[in-house]
Amino acid sequence: MSSIDFSPPSYRAASSDLTISISPLGLVELADEEFEVHGPRLNRYSLNWAMYLGHHTSYRRQAGEPAVVLNYYRAISDFIINFTFSKGVQFRSVKATEAIIPDLLERVWEIDNNKATVLWEIGQQGTVSGDCFIKVAYEEAYEDPAGGIHPGRVRILPLNSSFCFPEFHPHDRERLIRFKLKYRFWGTSLEGTRQVYTYTEILTEDTIEEYINDEMIDSRPNPIGMIPVIHIPNVRVSGSPWGLSDCNEIISINRIYNETATDIADIVNYHAAPVTVIIGAKASQLEKGANKVWGGLPKDSRVENLEGGGQGLKGAMEFMTRLKQAMHEMTGVPETALGQAQPISNTSGVALSIQFQPLMNRYHQKIVQYAHGLERVNELVLRTIALKEPEAFSLNLDTDVMPKPDQLVELDPNDPETYRTYVYFPPPLPLDKLIVLNEVQSLLSLGLQSKEGALRDLGEEFPESKLQEIRQELIDDAVADGALRLVQAEIENEIMAMTGGTAMGDTGAGGGAGAPTPASGGAGAGAMPPPQPMQPVLDPQTLDVLSLGESDLRTKLVTAAYGTRLPQRKIPQDYQK
Repeated sequence: MSSIDFSPPSYRAASSDLTISISPLGLVELADEEFEVHGPRLNRYSLNWAMYLGHHTSYRRQAGEPAVVLNYYRAISDFIINFTFSKGVQFRSVKATEAIIPDLLERVWEIDNNKATVLWEIGQQGTVSGDCFIKVAYEEAYEDPAGGIHPGRVRILPLNSSFCFPEFHPHDRERLIRFKLKYRFWGTSLEGTRQVYTYTEILTEDTIEEYINDEMIDSRPNPIGMIPVIHIPNVRVSGSPWGLSDCNEIISINRIYNETATDIADIVNYHAAPVTVIIGAKASQLEKGANKVWGGLPKDSRVENLEGGGQGLKGAMEFMTRLKQAMHEMTGVPETALGQAQPISNTSGVALSIQFQPLMNRYHQKIVQYAHGLERVNELVLRTIALKEPEAFSLNLDTDVMPKPDQLVELDPNDPETYRTYVYFPPPLPLDKLIVLNEVQSLLSLGLQSKEGALRDLGEEFPESKLQEIRQELIDDAVADGALRLVQAEIENEIMAMTGGTAMGDTGAGGGAGAPTPASGGAGAGAMPPPQPMQPVLDPQTLDVLSLGESDLRTKLVTAAYGTRLPQRKIPQDYQK
């Protein structure tokens, strides 16, 4: 075996791997009590991040000797992150707050923050470190030097787990009573030189304190009354507040795999340039090189290449195959997930779920923790909005969709239901759309499902908005169809007038389309006309509303039928610049 040394975690905590993977400036200085509490956790983080970033060995081989590093730790970690968060996350609220809360959360996650990037960072910190810390902060509105106005926004900030030093309640491991954020950064001193500073922020339910190099620079009350940091353990460990990484079990396996691959590379390199053994002759008399012929050797002399190690290649390759299979078995990721060629088939979603059952088990184990954690993040987001933008808790009837009768138009900041949300992870495996559509259609025809529920089953994040969009499209289609029929009626009238016929809707004295038909039985001119149906008597205010609606509809029809059409310029599809 090649001489590759793997340092224990206690040594790696002070090695360069930790400096590279956790902080470009090295670890912060910890008190004895902090190191006793957080030292093992930081050692675990350093080992996991060193593996993720490809620092699998602490021994550097001589120049020209290859060191093979196949980073399955990172490949499997990235696959698990992508499998869990690639479809995104959907947020829902209770029925009473559905008119306001979903739009606020969409604004915060999609506009104020990059939702996809934030979710990836959350998943990466949790998958590699085993713990994820998320801070919610508010960025005040400001004006940039160019005069542009930037409105205030709520920031969702995934923190580096190695910078976080939480203090949990001694009898409740989910309740934070104190949180310290501590890291180093480069800055410019008063003398103009660049130097490293240590920033510390201490958060409690009552106060917020900030320090630079142990010197307090700011102290203020906590306006929310809660520590704005959420801790999410990746894989829960009973009796411990800390979580475990997804690939913790394959660290030693990946190291042995790389060590074996390096040995095989050494054997291959040796056979490419073997050692030549000369027996009974002098090497100075022989010229080495391509297309060279050696002759005149002594009678009992012998020249041959030194062979060795090749007999073990087959066993080494089988051993590497078994190690790779073990890594997939320990993490639940199937071998075909990392690019192994497989025949194309129309495997159903149910069959894929059975085939990926170990991975689905790990997926469900993760989303239990992340769903609860993201619900708490949304609570902090809504409490921050209630403090900084209280007007956002009221519905704008001029621009927003008209709420349903059981939905609130103004939220109460003191009501706990205001901050209650639900997190939904879409299915990670592809769905059989035709099967789902047939099931939804059957449920709708039997009256066992609503259209809103059907849209949710199909993966729609905002079904109510989608239904409103469908209704508006039907209204627009009806208006367009009415405008078309109005133009057709006008054309028919013009044709009838030009040809001398009776125009559509013309009721002349001679008896037109609207003239009453004499009753059979020879009723004369003095016969009484048939009784007309009684028109309902409407309230004057109702008549005004109806007249306004008719006027508005008439205007839309006339505009759609005869309105001004500005000339448009279109570029042909085959146009090439």
